[in-house]
Amino acid sequence: MNAVHSVKLDEYVAALSALKSDNRLRGLQRRAGLDFVSNDYLALANSPRMRMAISAALDAGTPVGAGGSRLLRGNCEEHERLEAEAARFFRAEAALFFGGGYVANFAVLTTLPRKGDLLVLDALVHASIHEGARAGRAEFRISAHNDAQSVESTIRDWRAKGGAGRVWIVAESLYSMDGDFAPLGELIEIADRHDAFLIVDEAHATGVYGELGRGLAASYGERENLLVLHTCGKALGAAGALVTASGVLRDFMINRCRPFIFATAPSPLMAVAVLEALLILQEQPERQQHLARLVALTHEEMSVHGWRSSAVSQIVPYIVGDNVRAMRLASALQGRGFDIRAIRPPTVPAGTARLRISLTLNVQEDDVRAMVEALFEETTGWSQ
Repeated sequence: MNAVHSVKLDEYVAALSALKSDNRLRGLQRRAGLDFVSNDYLALANSPRMRMAISAALDAGTPVGAGGSRLLRGNCEEHERLEAEAARFFRAEAALFFGGGYVANFAVLTTLPRKGDLLVLDALVHASIHEGARAGRAEFRISAHNDAQSVESTIRDWRAKGGAGRVWIVAESLYSMDGDFAPLGELIEIADRHDAFLIVDEAHATGVYGELGRGLAASYGERENLLVLHTCGKALGAAGALVTASGVLRDFMINRCRPFIFATAPSPLMAVAVLEALLILQEQPERQQHLARLVALTHEEMSVHGWRSSAVSQIVPYIVGDNVRAMRLASALQGRGFDIRAIRPPTVPAGTARLRISLTLNVQEDDVRAMVEALFEETTGWSQ
């Protein structure tokens, strides 16, 4: 931190100092070493095919920027082509393209749930969902993580106390810090039973799970009470987010969603890149299959050292507990050529600082074996 500052910055300096003393001060770090940290699960972010698609679009006259909101001059042919293909691919009636997953979650939750409605959020949903719930007009309650009975009890308790509006259940299909899966089938049943909507954030499942990478909610088909968010900056290797829903809800968001109405539209080039990524998913299913083998190998290699996970996904949380120890372990692994980062509170609960090991096609099987060996060499003598 800069030691020279005016008095008006004292409160910010004090806050940063408090974070530093608690070993929670963050800073920006350039990428280096083998990728065990990104969400580029299918290694599409540097795909030659996606670069060629963007290059061809530029040559054909596609603008770099949209130049305005979608309701003004910012609505481009590229946006509409992407949305049409996304709706078809994800088996939804309609799709709407946003600039990112955070804004898409915030937009949905501040637009669709009405005053008098109830939002039931899984305890571990993304920060953008919590922010959207706090900023929106509906009441919200937190249910126990991945506990369908807790969701049902929360709804029944609210109804018993006079709640009369619509219920909106919100979950992630795959949780980004624990790597575990939501009980979507049970949540669908609860939504049907209570005439509720289910909102599913597929951020870490899109491209990785489901037939051809359609995500885990696609198997439930086109439903009026199901709204799904697919981020485009993870397995799809680009940027932005797609919200798939009924045509009625899409039209309502176009007319009432302030983060959509008053924002410059995403770059048409990003729409081109995402569309190409969706085509790659369909034409190269071996990417999804290869990642599944890499995930299985990683969990097998770690089990040899006595480590077990209740969920087997491409997100591997290695719980350390202490902030300092987690940072030191991450630093040691980085020093050995593995880009692995420590995740600390408040991103995760206090006392659960961890390494979030992410598996992508940017590494090979031998890299995985070497990483696991290094991890357990660095933690020899530790008690988990």
